[in-house]
Amino acid sequence: MPTHSLAWPVRLSAWIMVGFIFLPFLIVIPISFTDRTYLSLPQHAFSLAHYQELLHDHDWMLALGRSTLIAIASSVCSVVLGVLCAFGTWRLPPSRARWVQSIMLLPLIIPTVVLGLAFYRSWVDLGIANTYGGVVLAHTITSLPYVFITVSAALSHVDPRLEMAAKNLGASVRQTMAWVLVPVVMPGILSGALFAFVHSFDELIIVLFITSRGLDTLPKRMWMSLEDDLTPIIACVAVLLGLVTLALLLLNLALRSRGTQTQTA
Repeated sequence: MPTHSLAWPVRLSAWIMVGFIFLPFLIVIPISFTDRTYLSLPQHAFSLAHYQELLHDHDWMLALGRSTLIAIASSVCSVVLGVLCAFGTWRLPPSRARWVQSIMLLPLIIPTVVLGLAFYRSWVDLGIANTYGGVVLAHTITSLPYVFITVSAALSHVDPRLEMAAKNLGASVRQTMAWVLVPVVMPGILSGALFAFVHSFDELIIVLFITSRGLDTLPKRMWMSLEDDLTPIIACVAVLLGLVTLALLLLNLALRSRGTQTQTA
């Protein structure tokens, strides 16, 4: 079959998938500006009252601060560990590297509910359930694959002769890492950090398993609000989360584009 005859079905399918992904978000936006006290489209006019209520609500702002701090801490930890593991795997023989890669991808393969139950049982025994440290550690483990994948992909385009040239010029292992290899793969590191931040900021299921009502992140606060007090504030939070995620994804695309241009040059 000619290739051009498949072009329009492929494009149509792609646009249907894009619409399926973005349509719920586009519906939530007008709901967040509703002038009613419950979830519905605006009746008479668009209103910012629920956004103002969100900004002045102590519980929502506290949950936002918790999610931000936890996401930053887990992103830093996952970047450090993920970068070290990616560089270590890059130096291994291919047969051993495949084993390490398979282990690193396990948090993405294992169902989140199973991970949540495993974390709960382990964290209770370790005495870190319902603590900031426990949440940060759990999110670090589940964020590691994102950093590992992006950095490994960046390293796959690195010429090994760069490292040998640096060593021949007298650079130590640390100097070679800091001045040669890390700058080359920096777009991949930043991409992994963005993905890790988004994953931690939006994660809910594991937090439900390892925390109680005393430690509410923003997604958990939304979940509790759905059960206890269904108000348009949830739509406002959903819109803000969507905008933050979209901004980070656009930033990631910009970083990848810059990294591609740098490698081409």
